[in-house]
Amino acid sequence: MEKWPAAGTNPELWGGIECTINRIQDTYYDQLDRNGHASCIDDLNLFAQLGIRALRYPILWERFAPTRDMSSINWQWADDRMQRLQKLGVRPIIGLLHHGSGPRYTSLIETDFSDSLAQYAGEAACRFPWVEDWTPVNEPLTTARFSGMYGHWYPHGTSEEVFARAVVNQCRAVSLSMQAIRRTNPAARLIQTEDLGYTHSSHKLQYQAEFENERRWLTWDLLCGKVDRHHRMWGHLLWAGIDEAELHWFLDNPCPPDTIGINHYLTSERFLDEGWERYPPNSSAGNGKDRYADVEAVRVLSCNIHGPQKIMEEAWNRYKRPIALTEVHLGCTREEQMRWLLEVWNAACTLRNKGTDIQAVTVWALLGSYDWDSMLTRSNGHYESGVFDVRGGVRRPTALADMMQTLAKGQQPNHPVLDAAGWWQRPIKRSIYGLEAAPRIYAAPAAHKKSNSPLLICGASEILGKAFARLCDHRNIAFEALSRQQIDITDPASVQDTISFYKPWAVINTMEYIPLSDSLEEEERCLRENTAGPSLLAAICARENIRFTSFSSDQVFNGCKSQPYVESDRCTPANLYGRSKAKSEASILQILPSALVVRVGVCFGPWDDSNFVTRALRCISEHRNFSASDQMLISATYVPDLVHACLDLLIDGASGIWHLANEGAVSWKRLAELAAAYAGFSSERVLAEPIEISIQRKSKAFSRVLGTERGQLLQPLESALECYMLDCDIKWTELKRAG
Repeated sequence: MEKWPAAGTNPELWGGIECTINRIQDTYYDQLDRNGHASCIDDLNLFAQLGIRALRYPILWERFAPTRDMSSINWQWADDRMQRLQKLGVRPIIGLLHHGSGPRYTSLIETDFSDSLAQYAGEAACRFPWVEDWTPVNEPLTTARFSGMYGHWYPHGTSEEVFARAVVNQCRAVSLSMQAIRRTNPAARLIQTEDLGYTHSSHKLQYQAEFENERRWLTWDLLCGKVDRHHRMWGHLLWAGIDEAELHWFLDNPCPPDTIGINHYLTSERFLDEGWERYPPNSSAGNGKDRYADVEAVRVLSCNIHGPQKIMEEAWNRYKRPIALTEVHLGCTREEQMRWLLEVWNAACTLRNKGTDIQAVTVWALLGSYDWDSMLTRSNGHYESGVFDVRGGVRRPTALADMMQTLAKGQQPNHPVLDAAGWWQRPIKRSIYGLEAAPRIYAAPAAHKKSNSPLLICGASEILGKAFARLCDHRNIAFEALSRQQIDITDPASVQDTISFYKPWAVINTMEYIPLSDSLEEEERCLRENTAGPSLLAAICARENIRFTSFSSDQVFNGCKSQPYVESDRCTPANLYGRSKAKSEASILQILPSALVVRVGVCFGPWDDSNFVTRALRCISEHRNFSASDQMLISATYVPDLVHACLDLLIDGASGIWHLANEGAVSWKRLAELAAAYAGFSSERVLAEPIEISIQRKSKAFSRVLGTERGQLLQPLESALECYMLDCDIKWTELKRAG
């Protein structure tokens, strides 16, 4: 049997794939189908290259045994992947049920559930007798809450009785499954996972918090044979309809985990407050005695959260059994994902050096995850990227991949964004429920943190430059924003002096010139500022080994293509501005192939008055007609979405040309109509541009829509317009009421 890391050394690095098969009514949602791993065995090669020692891997009951006839199981998919993992030297930790309720012939609350899963576990063990690490059921308590108490997943129970039955059935299934597995492999180890958090509360609700803090251990306590007559949950389970003989069964058949698998998220810690009216309606909860809000503790300023280190210490002190962090993931911006992983890793290393047996840290959701923003209750296609981003049909490694390789080598990651605290650690971190504005409201940049190696933004006075400064401040990314007076990007001496002084790790150029005519004078200035300047920045960044990002436009295309333009399409500019941008793209990527060049559509945003959407709404709000062309299709780009995506790509080290536009093709007129609708105005004042003006434009273009072959990173246009209404400094709904 392989030995775990010795005390005093770093924990092992493990990986995991978000693999949930959950059932909503009669529909199953399978993450492996959505992230593409179901048909991509070569993912395993990419995972092995990260330096992981073990991989939590799904051979799920619903997928392999949809009928009761276990003799008809086709194991080929699993055979191929287990053989590949053996060749790669990665130890599998096989999961059999992951937030599921089993195939259609059973469910979490059926009497045959436990025995049926155990039968499947025995078959899997016979097929893979060499596998030592097993997780028959992932997070039994959490699944029971979502399926039996909150009604989110099948069988959609909403009572303590259904919850209790679901958790007892799952824990019994774990024990019986391990018995079946160990009949084939007596050395098999149980790695039992559970989402472990902590419940905080107001003084009045301390009794409820104490109950939930005892209940959180129920999975492990049942398996360890700790739930006896003196255990607080004994009486509660009997009250909820569990037979006393069922609880005695766990005492007679203890199955203590070989490893306590802790899944801990920033949202795992909760806060209970009887002042429920101050919180969003969906946070309302109750226990029959008191009504209260149940919210994320990390977003309540008065709550001092435990954090991962204290959570691990509590588990160690309770069980004195080896511990692994079996899911570490944060659905957030890239630097926050990195900061969270580093915090958990450092906490694990600290405890290990103190003598706590922390075996491993598992980076979860290697391929990202879908629709966890709705707790898998809807299929909206909302994607959170992980170590790899699967949008675009390829596995694009993010900055987390490089970070994992560094950790696997026993080294400390040193990316500049890791110098700053995560949002959960900052004094201004939290959107206090009921007391502060919604979390999407981004304050204007204040005095920002200085850094020995900041992000350098060229164009402090530009609309896009201001947006980058604002959102870098929001994301706690150290930056310096310089105006045209502070840096002349067409002057080699000015650029070199600036780079030497600030020593940035990356440069973002938002400066550009939009010509008013095709005159020779305008052409010279346009090419100087749009082509020569960015090329000079690229050359100096290449020499200094600095990442570089610059921006281009949909106007590098003439608009005569009937389908959306993708990144590999040949540039066909029809005007001076488009020609200057096309030349800039080619020059930058020739000088610095690792540069990031972003093409955008028609930009609109919440913090300037000059963009098309804001101008249209202002005109309509003043009861004036607004004319716009309905002859051409375009793509729109919401500036906050653009900036967030660019920062993520820059941190990832992405290169080449990317199209960043919100999904959806519209005409100028339709864009104005949609904006009016979302602002609550009638679209009657949005008129089609007179035909004579269209003729004067002498344009044959009919579609300048940006598609992508690299991955759709921005949300749909309708969602972006909703965000615009929330983020905008102008409150259009108030203007409508005032009008």
